[in-house]
Amino acid sequence: MESKAILCVDDETIVLESLVEQLEKKLGEEYVYETAETAEEGFEVIEELVDENVDVLIIVSDWLMPGMKGDEFLIKVHAKYPNIVTVMLTGQADDSAIERAKKSANLHACVFKPWVEEELVNTIKTGLKKL
Repeated sequence: MESKAILCVDDETIVLESLVEQLEKKLGEEYVYETAETAEEGFEVIEELVDENVDVLIIVSDWLMPGMKGDEFLIKVHAKYPNIVTVMLTGQADDSAIERAKKSANLHACVFKPWVEEELVNTIKTGLKKL
């Protein structure tokens, strides 16, 4: 059976734990849930998953992270892996960053912190339907 993954990238561990907990509860064990605390770590996780023949379906990325911001990360991911659905999770992204991600990373949605669990899950579900 082919494995399918959802990757969450955020520099706050508690946010990552909440995301995975909510997604697992609503989407079940059909997916592998991976996390990364930086964009660089996110790239490493994607590469490892691809090497293991795991299909990375969606990335949920924070915008404001040390090093590389989320829009830049999603744009770079989209350039290499255009089929991965991208979602930005943010409390602070400016409109130009969101527009850049829409234009250059085919951004599926932007979810604002603090998010509502139902909105997050519905965003992921609609993203999965695009695949």
